[in-house]
Amino acid sequence: MKFDAIVIGAGLSGLVATAEIADRGKKVLLLDQEPESSFGGQAWWSFGGLFLIDSPEQRRMGIRDSYELARQDWFGSANFDRDEEDYWGKKWAEAYLDFAAGEKRSWLRKMGIKFFPVIGWAERGGGLADGHGNSVPRFHITWGTGPGVVAPFDKRVREHIQKGNVTYKPRHQVDDLIVQNNEVTGVSGTILIDDPVERGEKSSRDKAGEFQYQGDSVVVASGGVGANFDLIRQNWPKRLGNPPKSMLSGVPDYVDGRMIEITEKAGARIVNRDRMWHYTEGIKNWNPVWSAHGIRILPGPSSIWLDAEGNRFEAPNYPGFDTLSTLEAIMKTGYDYSWFILTQSIIEKEFALSGSEQNPDLTGKSIKQLLKRLGSGAPEPVEAFKKHGEDFIVEDDLETLVDKMNALSGEELLDYEKVKHQLVARDRQIDHKFTKDLQVAALRGSRFFRGDRIIRTAKPHKILDPKNGPLIAVRLNILSRKTLGGLQTDLSGRVLGEDGNSLKGLYAAGEASGFGGGGIHGYRALEGTFLGGCLFTGKVAGTTIGNF
Repeated sequence: MKFDAIVIGAGLSGLVATAEIADRGKKVLLLDQEPESSFGGQAWWSFGGLFLIDSPEQRRMGIRDSYELARQDWFGSANFDRDEEDYWGKKWAEAYLDFAAGEKRSWLRKMGIKFFPVIGWAERGGGLADGHGNSVPRFHITWGTGPGVVAPFDKRVREHIQKGNVTYKPRHQVDDLIVQNNEVTGVSGTILIDDPVERGEKSSRDKAGEFQYQGDSVVVASGGVGANFDLIRQNWPKRLGNPPKSMLSGVPDYVDGRMIEITEKAGARIVNRDRMWHYTEGIKNWNPVWSAHGIRILPGPSSIWLDAEGNRFEAPNYPGFDTLSTLEAIMKTGYDYSWFILTQSIIEKEFALSGSEQNPDLTGKSIKQLLKRLGSGAPEPVEAFKKHGEDFIVEDDLETLVDKMNALSGEELLDYEKVKHQLVARDRQIDHKFTKDLQVAALRGSRFFRGDRIIRTAKPHKILDPKNGPLIAVRLNILSRKTLGGLQTDLSGRVLGEDGNSLKGLYAAGEASGFGGGGIHGYRALEGTFLGGCLFTGKVAGTTIGNF
């Protein structure tokens, strides 16, 4: 049987593309190497943050945003500097900004997606108005987190499956794209044995058979390389120092990048391999689902950030400000980890954990549980990590805390007097409203935003004052996450070859395409733009094929 379209990958971008194609009366084959339990891909595990511009939610919070300001922030962060490799990425960035300022919210609202009323302020930037970072809060948390984003597309695709418009085949691993006369005409691969693993768990790669299918169009929506540490290290840019010898994985094992390489062998062009987005606030999951499972702390601005030798990071390397600048600073120390030192007062107000499973109140759309978050005490998932997580140390006095930090790392790198000196110096800046400590100035400034004052920034206080204790230290690991480069695509989602011309019959969406054009983010992301990039690229590719 020949299909109008074959979509490779049942993650968010693949589901969006499938739904858009099938909505237009086309017959779609949806293939995925994982069991049906992982339908929706890694988006299901996400916090569900979406980047919107000048939304009603922003305006209700007193945030004055505009397309012009968002574009300034995006291009100041992306720092596009490669003529050929960035050509289509820049065009996709312009198109996505139009989408985020225009139909994106209404399109999602029509499918039932709603947003938590308090807007998050991610990636606050590197300190210059025309440089990296969000000038205003734009991180809209989906009511229902990642599963809430996936749900309407899951529903649309399953309805088409019931109608016979979509044929879904899990455990079908694509190994090759079929190319005839410079046109992609189908796929071939391995049927994997059934494996009853739960969502996100590592599944078997044992072979049960083979397959081959023909299609007028093929969409590569297979994700990035975040779980492939060897490939991450191979592509690691020198500008970020040496690659980490040890890191955690923020994505399931199946995010291995193999389909990107398979597509390259078929003639596709990959650009910006060295651009990537990894987090610096990773903690080992005490209850892991996949290999080397890490969770990212979404920190407020008050924790004191020290490198492995106990030196405090300088601006803009504060919690929540500039991810890649901090990653570079950490890797250039020669160590793979760093430390937060904070208080119970800070953890109660400022610690959130990324991921749908770490936010049961938002994921479950439970007002009752949400009220607990807004009350006293840290959220239950955070307290669980504080109690069970091996990266957390809780003590009443600093000297014992430092001793246990050294014991945890297995290296006698931290000197108590040195750490104490820096904390005492910082605490003296709390005695008056003016300060030369830029982090103290920043956390005070953040409280001008009502959202931060309510749920994200603790009242400025002295770290060493016992009434704010106990003291808490958290070892922070490098956490792999996103591929910013990928298959280069034009504004219709068509994959381009090395000669710059489109490969007939071949499209890409989501992270496999660098979220658009082989690198819509350039060097840096503004957050809330990864799920949005999957939505947008899937919508564009699906619409193009559906209308063809």
